[in-house]
Amino acid sequence: MVTSIRTNVGACRRVKWSVAACLAGLVCTFSPIAGAWEPSKPVEFVVPAGTGGGADQMARLLQAVVQKHELAKQPLIVVNRSGGAGAEGFLAMKQAKGDPHKIVITLSNLFTTPLATGVPFNWKDLTPVAMLALDQFVLWVNAESPHKTAKDYIAAAKAASGEPVKRFKMGGTGSKQEDQIITAALEKATDVKFTYLPFKGGGDVAVQLVGNHVTSTVNNPIEAVAQWRGGKLRPLCVFDDQRMPYKDKIAGDMSWNDIPSCKEAGVPVDYVMLRGIFGAPGIGKDVVEYYVRLFQRVRETPEWKKFMADGAFNTTFMSGAEYTKWVERTEAVHRDLMKEAGFLAK
Repeated sequence: MVTSIRTNVGACRRVKWSVAACLAGLVCTFSPIAGAWEPSKPVEFVVPAGTGGGADQMARLLQAVVQKHELAKQPLIVVNRSGGAGAEGFLAMKQAKGDPHKIVITLSNLFTTPLATGVPFNWKDLTPVAMLALDQFVLWVNAESPHKTAKDYIAAAKAASGEPVKRFKMGGTGSKQEDQIITAALEKATDVKFTYLPFKGGGDVAVQLVGNHVTSTVNNPIEAVAQWRGGKLRPLCVFDDQRMPYKDKIAGDMSWNDIPSCKEAGVPVDYVMLRGIFGAPGIGKDVVEYYVRLFQRVRETPEWKKFMADGAFNTTFMSGAEYTKWVERTEAVHRDLMKEAGFLAK
């Protein structure tokens, strides 16, 4: 039986981006977003996660692109609020009712943190703005690991599952968050038992694997690509039902597309994660429209396109009612998965 952690993105499942004119050597010009509303002071860009992880990297890339191309008259100021598995950041946004100068970048802790902890927050307390992309997860091992395929790795992990002291150690971001949800689904699908070790962010997770402090991780591509390029880590499979489409070589003679899907490797678990934007509760439609236009302009830049390719993102973009409905469905999926894993708050 396939253990699926996929939310329905309909026809947007695999959106292919085309190369912009500026990548062909033509002159690119950008101008600040103009409209009925625009920020009158710097915008606080909340990251409900630690530094170095996927959300932090994306937020800082957005900040840099907006500044470089002068897409806005006021800058984005990135502020990490990772306490309580991101609850600190979400509660700060909830309390900023009507403040148009605060936005937050979201990941799966938008759902997992309130479901796992009972913290008084729900995504409906905020204002949906836009989905920027969907992020993948890869099963990684240290480059010195004897395991060359996911099948071999699972077989070895299964053999070590009987005794806790010998269990393979799976590193991930946070407790009862997306990394541990994937680990629980992997255990159920393969009859393997891991010792799960939570860390503060995806960057830290990659460092722990490089140092052989854990046996494997389920990190995002962008969070481990530098270590892969540096010959320190090895990808075994992507938690998806098909391979990633990017074929440019990343590490040696391998591209993202050369990594088999976990389904191909006999590991029937798949999962994609939201990378999206929400605003404070009670902000106006004109404010939402401003941010949607701003991030649409960011998506036109060569820097964003390169970031998407380097990090092997699914480039699906949504806003408005379509985005809200997607979030509603995804919350329900996470509630079911966390209930099955025993991760819901009592």
